[in-house]
Amino acid sequence: MEDPGFTRYVILLEKVPGRELTRATIDAHIAHLARLDDEKKLVLSGPFADHPSGMVVVQAESKDEAVAIAEADPFVREGVRTYEVRTWLLACRENGYLG
Repeated sequence: MEDPGFTRYVILLEKVPGRELTRATIDAHIAHLARLDDEKKLVLSGPFADHPSGMVVVQAESKDEAVAIAEADPFVREGVRTYEVRTWLLACRENGYLG
């Protein structure tokens, strides 16, 4: 049973072969994450240690809003990362671990 209070969106960022990050793009990506955090939309984020990709988990009103957040990311805008948005149902004590 889906409870909107426990719905999050996972933005999977995948490296684009042959495209390298610049310091400016990294700084813009960090600023994007900080804005999401200020807006209380960022749940967690970070790169994977074993693969050139990363994940951003957001709280959004809809999948469309999560897609807009992904498309606003400088990594995506600059073409150095592709993205996939997945709907994630948080399992925790408050919902009986039933996500």
